[in-house]
Amino acid sequence: MHYLIDAIVLLAAAVITVPVFQALRLGAIPGFLLAGVALGPSGIGYFSNFNDIQHLAELGIVFLLFVIGIEIRPTHFWQMRRHVFGLGICQLALTALVITYLVYELLNVRLGIALLIGAALALSSTAFVLQLLTEHRALNTQHGRPAVAVLLLQDIAVVPLLAYIAILNRGEYSIAVDVILAFVESVAIILLVVLLARYVLNPLLRLLARFASNDIFTVFALLLVLGFAGLFENAGFSMAMGAFVAGLLIADSSFRHQIIAEVEPFRMLLLGLFFITMGMSLNIEMLFLYPGELAASLLCLITVKFFVLLPLARAFKVPSQAAIALSLQLAQSGEFALVLFGTAYAVGILETTLFQPLLILVLLSMLITPALDACARHIIARTKTPITEPLTTPQNASPGILIAGYGRMGHRIGELLERLNVPYIAIDNNVSIVEQATAQGKPVYFGEAQKPEVLKAAGASKAPLAIVAIDNLEGAERVVASLRVAFPKLPIFARGHNRSRCKELRSQGANITVSETFEASAEIAHEALLSIGVNKDRIERTMVQFKKDYYAEIGQTR
Repeated sequence: MHYLIDAIVLLAAAVITVPVFQALRLGAIPGFLLAGVALGPSGIGYFSNFNDIQHLAELGIVFLLFVIGIEIRPTHFWQMRRHVFGLGICQLALTALVITYLVYELLNVRLGIALLIGAALALSSTAFVLQLLTEHRALNTQHGRPAVAVLLLQDIAVVPLLAYIAILNRGEYSIAVDVILAFVESVAIILLVVLLARYVLNPLLRLLARFASNDIFTVFALLLVLGFAGLFENAGFSMAMGAFVAGLLIADSSFRHQIIAEVEPFRMLLLGLFFITMGMSLNIEMLFLYPGELAASLLCLITVKFFVLLPLARAFKVPSQAAIALSLQLAQSGEFALVLFGTAYAVGILETTLFQPLLILVLLSMLITPALDACARHIIARTKTPITEPLTTPQNASPGILIAGYGRMGHRIGELLERLNVPYIAIDNNVSIVEQATAQGKPVYFGEAQKPEVLKAAGASKAPLAIVAIDNLEGAERVVASLRVAFPKLPIFARGHNRSRCKELRSQGANITVSETFEASAEIAHEALLSIGVNKDRIERTMVQFKKDYYAEIGQTR
């Protein structure tokens, strides 16, 4: 009963605070942190000892790193290589070095710890920045694309930084050897990923998709995440690094959307719990005891990150006003700094007297992100030259038309879209169809299309429209219903067997339906009438009116 009440209190606090922060466009993370502050020793003190919760909350970071690993695809690296490996590496390295120097000189800490702090604070908030760029439709802009590339590189950098924490915890080597070892271990991990993905994981996923039930697929997804997390922890690394590697294993797999859908509910729940525990560990009194020092630290952090990135962006030929906007939007610290500091604190690398002000500093920098974004948008609005250019990478591009079902009809629709150079992505739960299409280079992925999580992972929220081309009629109705509930504004086109099925699909939320029996009958009649010499114009006029009358009966205008 004790644990049930604790769970109810945690959920209630999150339900109250998170929507408020999201309504204020401050994001969910500060809401979770504030909920933790309210429940912890700095608030009402409901949780005075939260060690048990903290162990569970660490799994949130495990699932976060797993999803990040899935989203980092090798093809994206190559297509964005100039900004990822050029601008991204330069920004991270130079910012980390400047902050490391300041921390080492001003705080009188070991060089190894100063380097960890510098690298962690050099990371920006992927969650915040991408959310704001998406909301303002700025991903396809001269400042949006390099921002995505820099954030992508920063996400990757978390892996060697986690390895670096593990090496620091051993305390056996010098700072130079620590850095070299972290790099070597990261390279070894990449090689391990390539071998396991090619020879072990993908064949196993095909077997499960072909012969196992959906429930077993869910169990396997959890086993994959937790198994790699436990394996890496026992090898002396972190659980988060193991989960990241597990994500990389299936980053280019045709099963990636289904796997994301299976773990997404666990990720959101546990990640929220992680940030709540971070809030509980926050000593809010320090904010009132040292407001001047913390404000100066915040200003210093933003200034350093801004003036390091600005000349780098110009050097990589980002236009001046876009470079200013980019530098403002990435001037904060982010959630991965909380992850790294929390991990270092848990293993005893960071002391409480250092951990607390760092936690407050990161939180304050995240809270002012909307203000930085507003300044960036104001600067962009003043530019007289267009800032939007055609996208060249799938990382930023809309996934195009979503096709649910890649059987006979879905396959033909895909071929037609390819001839017209219209992008699309297809979902099908038949592993044989998916394998055959993938072998031909088609954008077809394994997944249960009636699951909203799968549809979201496939990009339904960005798709211009969805086509439901599933052979199974009951399955088509379930997919239409799921699409309409999860994405109310998405235009849905569906295929029905006859008039009654089209009516049912319309009632489930389809905007346009096409009757197989009617269209086939009409086409046969059209050709037959032509063959016996009936006037073509007369046939066309009759057919147009015939179709209007037919579809009007199901409430659909043609």
